[in-house]
Amino acid sequence: MSTLERWTGWPAGDVPLREHASRARLVLSFCSRAVMLGAVVLGTFAEERYSGWRLLPPVGWIAAAVALSTGWFLACRARRLWPALGCAAGLLATAGLAHEGGADTLASVIWCGLAVLSVIRLPLAAGLLTAGAALASYGLGSGDSLLVMLAVSGGIGLLGYLLRLDGQARSAQRALLAQERAAQAAQAESAALAERARIAREIHDVLAHSLSAQLVHLEAARLMLDAGADRAEIRERVVAARRMAQDGLTETRQALSALRGEFAPVAEFVAELAAQSGAGLTVDGVPRPLPAEAGLAVRRVAQEALTNARKHAPGGRVDVRLGYLDGAVELRVRNSGAPRGAHPVLGDSGSGYGLLGMRERAELLGGELLAGPEEGGWRVLLRVPT
Repeated sequence: MSTLERWTGWPAGDVPLREHASRARLVLSFCSRAVMLGAVVLGTFAEERYSGWRLLPPVGWIAAAVALSTGWFLACRARRLWPALGCAAGLLATAGLAHEGGADTLASVIWCGLAVLSVIRLPLAAGLLTAGAALASYGLGSGDSLLVMLAVSGGIGLLGYLLRLDGQARSAQRALLAQERAAQAAQAESAALAERARIAREIHDVLAHSLSAQLVHLEAARLMLDAGADRAEIRERVVAARRMAQDGLTETRQALSALRGEFAPVAEFVAELAAQSGAGLTVDGVPRPLPAEAGLAVRRVAQEALTNARKHAPGGRVDVRLGYLDGAVELRVRNSGAPRGAHPVLGDSGSGYGLLGMRERAELLGGELLAGPEEGGWRVLLRVPT
């Protein structure tokens, strides 16, 4: 903030937050204002110098002070300088009339209150000038010595400036709180969108391939019906399509469970999968919980790699190694070639995920997937950060 803005700029206002003041705070604020007004009224009429028609002037001064104070607060809240200065001038005139009429308590409250609140609410230059005029009027009207007047004026001015700094600090704190809440809301919305994107990607990866394969089998069944093929062959195609539909639904449920953290640990899942496939398993490092997407990627790649090994190299040896590295997890599935006499047959089982889908999965997570021939067999290597 430049020097000019510091002197002519309005003090920072409160940042509105989506919360209401507590009832206790509202009651306390109302009671404090009522007590102050009551003290002014009692102090004005305490000496019993007003009676009969002489009650009208002090009542008029109090009413004028209340009206002008309200207008002054509204003008300050709207940051309208000249209306605020006009109300301040009216308050000074009212205080002067009250002092001349003997209502010294009312006049002192107006002068001192205006001095403090001007420094708090108005731009610093205008606030100091208004406070100086109010304190000068108070000093002249009080009749105190110069030393007392300077002490009182300095104390009131310092009080107003400290309250101004406190108000600016609270406003800055509320602004930071509002920004933090906005950032948290944006983060929550971003997380929700990311969750939707993950779910959509999982459903696409599973169902798109599964449905495509089902359509192939159903279309083949339709063509076989048109050609008058054997009933058993047609039934085999329909059963294969049904099995793929069931596998697709099962894998969709598994994917959603993994994203929600409801799945078994990755090491247990891979161990069970390797046991079902008759593959050897080695686990390096200490197993630890993995992020949902990283764990799901390891599961899906393990499923696809073991399925491909059964399809393309039946009877061959399969080795699975799961490694927990620093900041990453690594999965390697290696199978030897099919033994002599074994004929690789492309079965209907498998998720249909494919090497392309596995590689895209790894790249989305900032990892890599390598797949290719190795020593007469085939190797799939996945590494993703955790």
